[in-house]
Amino acid sequence: MARSRLQKCQSCGQYGLGKECNECGGPMLAAAPIKFSPEDKQGERRRERKQVGKGEWSSVLPTLDPRGEEE
Repeated sequence: MARSRLQKCQSCGQYGLGKECNECGGPMLAAAPIKFSPEDKQGERRRERKQVGKGEWSSVLPTLDPRGEEE
């Protein structure tokens, strides 16, 4: 499932929590982007905890498949 639980159907615009729309069976994508703040007070700690910049951290980042959905 995507990072956000709330999903929106690309075909009919219905909202839901699954990967497929209950109404039309179309693909669902995240309804809203993840919150971001330029004044991230805990960012340094979070990056340290996740060891960003060390080793293979970039290999665990989510990527987009050819259909534009998160893997």
